[in-house]
Amino acid sequence: MTINNKPDQTTQKIAEVQGERINRYIASCGLCSRREADRWIEAGRVSMNGEAVQQPGVRVSAHDSVKVDGKLISKSDEKTYIIYNKPKGLLCSRRDDKKRPLIYDKLDIPANVQSIGRLDMDSEGLLLLTDDGALAQELMHPRNKIPRQYRVRIVGQPDFETLAKLRAGGIDMGDGDMSDAWEVIVSSESKGHSWITLTIHRGRWREVRRTLKAVGHEVRRLMRVRFGNLGLDVELRPGQWRTLKAKEVQGLQKLIKTTSKKAQK
Repeated sequence: MTINNKPDQTTQKIAEVQGERINRYIASCGLCSRREADRWIEAGRVSMNGEAVQQPGVRVSAHDSVKVDGKLISKSDEKTYIIYNKPKGLLCSRRDDKKRPLIYDKLDIPANVQSIGRLDMDSEGLLLLTDDGALAQELMHPRNKIPRQYRVRIVGQPDFETLAKLRAGGIDMGDGDMSDAWEVIVSSESKGHSWITLTIHRGRWREVRRTLKAVGHEVRRLMRVRFGNLGLDVELRPGQWRTLKAKEVQGLQKLIKTTSKKAQK
């Protein structure tokens, strides 16, 4: 489904006359953050009106044509929101120098519809995608502490001491990174393996795998089953996706407002 967000007419007219910085324009199209857009410009991936953009301060007007990696991008009042059951073995990236399979090879969506955060190649489950850059940034910002829940199959059976450490946080994940406090329960145990359900509140690079390895439990399977207040549909098979319902989008927006207020206190 789509949500209509029409800008104020006065603001829109001013923007058309003055334009906006190209890095902000790219971010508002939902492709990435402004900082990432700066890196894309530096790498020569961005062009405007057929010429490579050299500086992030270049301004874009309503009549300019902007491309990233040769693909035309644009803003739209109609926003797209997608939930995707990512299979194992796909990268959450628009391109890969090693030519590995990408989620975007499997999804027939516009170039400016991007994933909100990532799941690594060996992970699977719930992935949100949108061209609503503002919503994506709020969902990913560490201050909002948006919960992400995972089902994880690990080698061995965690004892009470290990569970206490995971719940307390402060575990050295390597490279000077310390783990956050998790919500953890043991769902089931079998010979040599366990299923645990855990909830984290910010997404750092391979955080779950690195933390569990640090306490002696290798991850054998990792599935994200919830992001914020959205759960993975039982009927949504790996590789399948659907657009969000209006009430689901509104639920995410309400969640952000609630968590932002808590963060400001």
